[in-house]
Amino acid sequence: MTTTVVAEKPRGAGGQGGPGAPGGPGRSGRVRRAGRAGTAGRHLHGGRITYAVLILFTAGSLFPLLWTAIAASRTNSRLAETPPPFWFGGRLLQNLETAWTDANMGLALLNTTIVAGTITIGTVLFSTVAGFAFAKLRFRLKNVLLMLTIATMMVPPQLSVVPLFMTVAELEWTDQLQAVILPTLVSAFGVFFMRQYLSEALPTELIEAARVDGASSLRIVWHVVFPVARPAMAVLAMLTFVQAWNDFFWPIIALTQDNPTVQVALTGLGRGYIPDQSVIMAGALLGTLPLLLAFTVFGKQIVGGIMNGAVKG
Repeated sequence: MTTTVVAEKPRGAGGQGGPGAPGGPGRSGRVRRAGRAGTAGRHLHGGRITYAVLILFTAGSLFPLLWTAIAASRTNSRLAETPPPFWFGGRLLQNLETAWTDANMGLALLNTTIVAGTITIGTVLFSTVAGFAFAKLRFRLKNVLLMLTIATMMVPPQLSVVPLFMTVAELEWTDQLQAVILPTLVSAFGVFFMRQYLSEALPTELIEAARVDGASSLRIVWHVVFPVARPAMAVLAMLTFVQAWNDFFWPIIALTQDNPTVQVALTGLGRGYIPDQSVIMAGALLGTLPLLLAFTVFGKQIVGGIMNGAVKG
């Protein structure tokens, strides 16, 4: 009689229920970790409804620009008809040339670039330094001064037009670009915006460490504050540049058609018994194209700076 002995495999050596078994805790843990690692690197995809909503919003945002280009390519009589045109005509280049000549658009674009660029640089620099002082420095009446700065945002700009124009006339700056630049070189909104950002994004320990190393206040601002505030500075620069480029109320008072900005120059196209709307639209298109070009060139850097500030490594 023969007896057969079957040796049982150890439970930890790959047997059922062991750590190395297909259903064991070791393998399942690795599978779960691998699953989490796989989903972490995937791109999230929206559904059809998401894409439909995005397409509608994009089309609604681009329609005013498209309509401006269509109107600039038509005649004034065709724009007055019902229904209005919904596709391009053949007078775009002619209307653009007329608007360029009649509105002195070359000088207007140059002046607006100087005004908007200078205001943007000044606003970003001064607002960042002032925001840093209100956020991290200690001095007397800090909260009172901050409240007064915020309170100036509640004052309508129309109330300050008369004393501001009297000051500009006394300085003999009428019809000069500094009359438009200097009154808007500092923004109360920019100071408040940078103060709120630096209060959270700039650690106080970083400033104290720089002071221990012997860094001066100017060096701290340049080497510590500016790098940390770069994302917020990019957002503030974009908002300030667009606002300065489109500003109309004060430039139309301080400047004339001899030395205009774009918005002032466009007012010269609407004069006459029957204004030519197609030429006005052509001038508006010329005034908008530099903004689109600037955002096309620097948009990736602006968005990249914002994302770098939003994502903490």
